[in-house]
Amino acid sequence: MKSMTGFGRGEAQAGGLAYRAEVSSVNRKQTDIVVGLPRELAPLEIRVRELVSRHVSRGRVNVNINIGAAEGSAGTVQVDENLAAQYFEALKGLGDKLAIAGLENTLDPLRAPGVVTLGETVPEADDAWPVIHQALETALADLVAMRAAEGEHLCGDLVGKLERLQELVADIAARAPGVTERYRENLHKRLNGTGLEIDLDDERVLREIGLYSERSDISEEITRLGSHFAQCSNYFESEEAVGRSLDFLSQEINRELNTIGSKANDAAIAQLVVEAKTELEKIREQVQNVE
Repeated sequence: MKSMTGFGRGEAQAGGLAYRAEVSSVNRKQTDIVVGLPRELAPLEIRVRELVSRHVSRGRVNVNINIGAAEGSAGTVQVDENLAAQYFEALKGLGDKLAIAGLENTLDPLRAPGVVTLGETVPEADDAWPVIHQALETALADLVAMRAAEGEHLCGDLVGKLERLQELVADIAARAPGVTERYRENLHKRLNGTGLEIDLDDERVLREIGLYSERSDISEEITRLGSHFAQCSNYFESEEAVGRSLDFLSQEINRELNTIGSKANDAAIAQLVVEAKTELEKIREQVQNVE
């Protein structure tokens, strides 16, 4: 089991350049990959997405890849004077149009994209891809390791909550067989209270008790809950992405508990159902963090 929260960083060098990749992920029902690349490497976005998808199946993933001079590299700075002049004239024209004097003087060459750049030439996208691939693989390995570590903590918490839920359902199952007998006793008291002399072995009374017993039988729901709990335990131990499956099972468990609450017609069982649903809600909230 893995969490959807994590972070990873990787770096690879080639040709005096350092390619740095950072990957972070947070909770999201579906997979949402956001890629940030230098303009020159924009054609690589599809490859980056494909590589990330092989490692992550759920969550919002932010990928940022930057290029800079490698440590110890004799890098130089280049200034695109023509581009700077274009920025200046554009700001001047905008200032004239908006009646803002001196707007062009606010130009900061360091903040104007493309004006001041690293002297090394960024290689073509296809040539840069092997190095970016290496840096990104390292970052993704870190990300997956962190998600796995977080997943272990989530798993321990979920196991404890599931055990508590199983205990509550076991209490419900233990009390269920006595529901019909308690109804029979209450029916007897009500009949005696009316002053009517009706034999409890009367066919009409037996039919009423039989119908009540059938309506209040929750054995099927208890059996299905046992199956759902077993599946949850298996998913907790799985190395695959199980978040969606656990989310579905939580919904099914909730459905069975609702049915038990409506069928049992017993105050003690109703209270146990409330406690069980409270514990289930904690599980459902935690499952939203699972990949």
